[in-house]
Amino acid sequence: MDNSNITRKDAIELDEQDKLAHFKKEFYIKEKTLYMDGNSLGLLSKRAEQTLLTSLEDWKQHAIEGWTDGEQPWYYMSEKLGEMTAPLIGAKKEEVINTGSITTNLHQLLATFFKPKGKNTKILADALNFPSDIYALKSQLRLHGLDPEEHLIQAPSGDGRTLDEDKIIELMDDDVALLLLPSVLYRSGQLLDIKKLTEAAHEKGIIVGFDLAHSIGALPHELHKWEVDFAVWCTYKYLNSGPGGVGGLFVHEKHLGQAPGLAGWFSSRKDKQFDMGHTLIPAETAGAFQIGTPHILSSAPLIGSLEIFEEAGIENIRKKSLQQTEFMMKLIEQELDGCGFTIANPRENERRGGHVSLEHDEAARICKALKEKHIIPDFRSPNVIRLAPIALYVSYEDVLEMVMRLKEIMEKQSYKKFENERGIIA
Repeated sequence: MDNSNITRKDAIELDEQDKLAHFKKEFYIKEKTLYMDGNSLGLLSKRAEQTLLTSLEDWKQHAIEGWTDGEQPWYYMSEKLGEMTAPLIGAKKEEVINTGSITTNLHQLLATFFKPKGKNTKILADALNFPSDIYALKSQLRLHGLDPEEHLIQAPSGDGRTLDEDKIIELMDDDVALLLLPSVLYRSGQLLDIKKLTEAAHEKGIIVGFDLAHSIGALPHELHKWEVDFAVWCTYKYLNSGPGGVGGLFVHEKHLGQAPGLAGWFSSRKDKQFDMGHTLIPAETAGAFQIGTPHILSSAPLIGSLEIFEEAGIENIRKKSLQQTEFMMKLIEQELDGCGFTIANPRENERRGGHVSLEHDEAARICKALKEKHIIPDFRSPNVIRLAPIALYVSYEDVLEMVMRLKEIMEKQSYKKFENERGIIA
């Protein structure tokens, strides 16, 4: 496609050439609705629905025996999901487990890896991270008797949107014990250089963790190769596991075999768990970092969803995602010039995650007007509209139609009938 104006014909041609287009029919999409919020909650696929129904049937037919005898044995489900997830993040199967939630997993790994001693008592994070990560860091510091005001360092942002990796590296002093950063910033969609940050931190002896909530399922990673110490993520965004879907965690193999900071029954080695001994024999895989019984009915949909990712290929998904976000940004510049929008996400492919971040003074009320036009966006306070063209179920023509409906909203100023305040859930 050249630099001339984009037309609907261009969108149709791109859809005809799209090797992933057929996956769209796998998902439940409300008629006439353009869903651009898959970076907050992914859509239900027919396969995810089926694997959930399979676990329900296992419960119905096998009752307690479903733990070992069902079509999807529950006792090994977390490990199965870890093995299916590993290729998406460049990990060995032993390094990944699906369990708990993103924040409980973060608490687990902080309890395991944050070991302040001597002058090494500080945690380095950032000023733009999602609040729950900061809440967890502060509470872990308090548990060690440390004041977060003194022992939590948050790398500042120069523009309020993005982070400078070199500035973060400058803060890696000798008193920093652990680094926790998002792989992709939730507001601006900036993709951080995980490899560069990890190498710099390890040179200072700093343990490195990443929150992959806004990157897993949208782009490939090489966590094992980059020697990231640990990572956590949710699965209900790009991985389409459903609301409250089971979380996941990665622990590099160099750390496997140690006892978890927060031990529980499912931290046990599988063959020893039912010995019922009071001395934990931890699993020699990432399974050691489980705590409680797997949440089967919030795990089962992920089996079907990950089957789709295996067929589509994460490299193909990333390629289309980059093309679609670029397509969207060009359309926004073409059709919405002079409407007060600022594209706040990085433009470079290597620095951009899976969503487009639009800033506007009237963002909250514009989002309400978009919903009236059957477009589902995502608002983030104070002035950000996030739009995610998900490669598996959003077409190029969907993107074009979304921009044209937004253009109509701005031309008619129909957003002005709404209050410029967020709803309870934004």
